[in-house]
Amino acid sequence: MPQNTDHIRATHAGSLPRTPELIAANAAKEADGITPEFLELLEASVVDVVQRQKDLGIDIPNDGEYGHTMANSVDYGAWWNYSFARLGGLEPTDVDRWADSEVRRSSPGNVVLTSFPDRRDRQQFSEAYNDPSSGILAHRKSVTQPKIAGPLTYTGQDLVASDANNLKTGLAAAGLTDGFVASLSPGSCARVANEYYKTDEELVYACADAMREEYKAIIDAGLTVQLDDPSLAESWDQINPEPALEDYLKFIQLRVEATNWALRDLPQEQIRLHVCWGSWHGPHTTDIPFADILGSVLQVNAGAYSFEAANVRHEHEWRVWEDTKLPDGKLIIPGVVSHATNVVEHPDLVADRIVRFADVVGRENVIASTDCGLGGRVHPQIAYAKLEALGEGARRATKRLW
Repeated sequence: MPQNTDHIRATHAGSLPRTPELIAANAAKEADGITPEFLELLEASVVDVVQRQKDLGIDIPNDGEYGHTMANSVDYGAWWNYSFARLGGLEPTDVDRWADSEVRRSSPGNVVLTSFPDRRDRQQFSEAYNDPSSGILAHRKSVTQPKIAGPLTYTGQDLVASDANNLKTGLAAAGLTDGFVASLSPGSCARVANEYYKTDEELVYACADAMREEYKAIIDAGLTVQLDDPSLAESWDQINPEPALEDYLKFIQLRVEATNWALRDLPQEQIRLHVCWGSWHGPHTTDIPFADILGSVLQVNAGAYSFEAANVRHEHEWRVWEDTKLPDGKLIIPGVVSHATNVVEHPDLVADRIVRFADVVGRENVIASTDCGLGGRVHPQIAYAKLEALGEGARRATKRLW
């Protein structure tokens, strides 16, 4: 990820809408396993989605996360759930953690994550969250998550190799060279139910050791790895009652240090970190301010930092860069198009957002992106209209900056 030289480059945060054929094939795969026909469809689908990204003005595409199984058109969890097929030491359960009502309370100096329904935002707006007509978590398919019952190991070598090979095939067909593959961060991996590791530290470092194999495989393939780590920001809302900031920063510091352990000796120029406050379409009134965690985020040994900056809860936070120096040699990948609304951003607004960041950190250091993944969150027609607005907004910003 070199600096921009003559234009603002565009990318996105990872997930793109799966085609109806791919969704059906993913559902069939649960019964039939991975067949040659499935692999052919997957490769062809990735080739098509890479070309579509290029046509819409995306300079740094990915595979749409098509190798991360999504068997329903609405899916907020594929970015996390995909890892379950790539980790040893897990046992299946019948628990859907998005609906698990268990309550876990934190106390001063003792931070623990409560259940998803016990999040403070969901408690504050319980009527809205429980109203199926509100649009919050609507039409989501119930998915169960496993538990850790033994030593974590990485078993997804063939699957990550398929991700990398399919993306490289798509890049070559589209005449592109730069691409990224999304991968679960240690901190996010550690949110799976744990019945084996005795301490939080043991758990997080076990996740780091296991997921490192995936990061290394992507980098060794000549691609950029994007670590998806909403745990750094989103966990704040999953701690009840609201913790002291000092306690929370200590909680995520462990995750930062474990991430750097997983990234040791890996080239930072092929690593980008994605931070967000979650992808569900809710009020998000209990999100932690970006300024409170930015110092922690910048400690992660990545070459670029992706973060939400386009939705109405976080757009104002572009100003944190007026008071925070971007480390030398680093890039930012701000969201300038949001996954949280069906309204398609005007390209001039996208350009305005890009120029704001360029004015404070330098035009050479800004890659325009989406807030979070679009796949499974907005309708495919709208998702690709947003990518088109992103590409055109980057072109308009380029004319103003060069």
